Amino acid sequence: MPSVAVKLYSVFFKFMLKHRLQNRIQIDDTINGSQHFGVTSRPNEESIAASNPLFTDGVATKDLHVDPGTSVSIRIFLPETCLGSHESALKSKSRIRVPGSESNQGLLRRNSYGNQTHVQKNGFNHRRSSLGSVADDLGLKSENGVYRGYSPVTGKNCRKLPVMLQFHGGGFVSGSNDSTANDLFCRRIAKLCDVIVLAVGYRLAPEDRYPAAFEDGLKVLHWLAKQVNLAECSKSVGSRRGGGMDLKKSDTYGHIADAFGASLVEPWLAAHGDPSRCVLLGVSCGGNIADYVARKAVEAGKLLDPVKVVAQVLMYPFFIGSVPTHSEIKLANSYFYDKTLCTLAWKLFLPDGEFDLDHPAANPLTPGRGPPLKRMPPTLTVIAEHDWMRDRAIAYSEELRKVNVDAPVLEYKDAVHEFATLDMLLKTPQAQACAEDIAIWIKKYISLRGHEFSY
Repeated sequence: MPSVAVKLYSVFFKFMLKHRLQNRIQIDDTINGSQHFGVTSRPNEESIAASNPLFTDGVATKDLHVDPGTSVSIRIFLPETCLGSHESALKSKSRIRVPGSESNQGLLRRNSYGNQTHVQKNGFNHRRSSLGSVADDLGLKSENGVYRGYSPVTGKNCRKLPVMLQFHGGGFVSGSNDSTANDLFCRRIAKLCDVIVLAVGYRLAPEDRYPAAFEDGLKVLHWLAKQVNLAECSKSVGSRRGGGMDLKKSDTYGHIADAFGASLVEPWLAAHGDPSRCVLLGVSCGGNIADYVARKAVEAGKLLDPVKVVAQVLMYPFFIGSVPTHSEIKLANSYFYDKTLCTLAWKLFLPDGEFDLDHPAANPLTPGRGPPLKRMPPTLTVIAEHDWMRDRAIAYSEELRKVNVDAPVLEYKDAVHEFATLDMLLKTPQAQACAEDIAIWIKKYISLRGHEFSY
């Protein structure tokens, strides 16, 4: 059974969740009684983690708006391993403390002698007169001696990493991609899986009902495909400007600009992203979004090239149906997210007049939901023992296995819904073990040929 602390926190969490849903109902009444222009305001209900473009704890982050017409955004989590061999060559040195970023420089390592720095490179000591030259080599962007963040240099430090799209939980009505809990979880996944994580900030209900959140997930996947093409155009433009020669190391990605002069190329993805190894990961209701995006990717086929979804992970997906399963009856009043509150969330998410627990967004086994399951990517499903939604997730995984899709289920004993992603439970050994298990499975599908992960 869950600990006493978890039980007590569950009572408090349910009370707060009920209060939030009641506020959403008031928002819904306001929207229905007036014109809705797509802009609403909400009180801060959870702590937010600021982005940090330096490699803090081995991961750099930045925020981007994907679609100027909506609030769709992403937070990019770039692991320090993207620096490849150059970063490894400096592992033996102690960390440099750069003015203005005392604790954020995992890149620079040194032995200091007065005003000079000795940097070990390829087994030899090279004397540098300042930190700037080291930072330039590593692609650290500097302004007046203050390092503002990582900026890839064309042709240098360009180790390619798989790309993962991550969709947060919250019952479609709450949660965010930049919350402290989601930030910590994505950092953990980026490091363990050695991938670039794109945490998607999709639109929430009731301001934006179905299919808004699902379309936002697909929109980010198409944005990723567009980024690949823009990066290739950028390289082509750079080659012409360089007279057929390589650009100098100070030139970076971003030559393609919009009408306002803003760069359309995301440099971190251009330098380090490998979209041909794309993974989808959904947490709770994010699992529903991930499964929808996977289906649309399968239907699109080569139209999404070079993006290819090679696997997906559904963490305790937010599935439901009109015919109750055994777990839905036995665990209806389970910890954190009980069935009554989740049903209310579905009422706020599905459009007026379309509420149906067998809606394609809610029930993955609704007849006529395309494409055929045999075309779906390998799917790992994570479930918790004390989660009333577990049986529906197991049934979906069983149907995938019947058509020879690799679809294992990882069940965690004494665990509750969101046991690996909830703020209070993120640092538990069980949450850490779950992230490690996910990494082991994912690496079967994202490892380059000849470098397969071995158990």
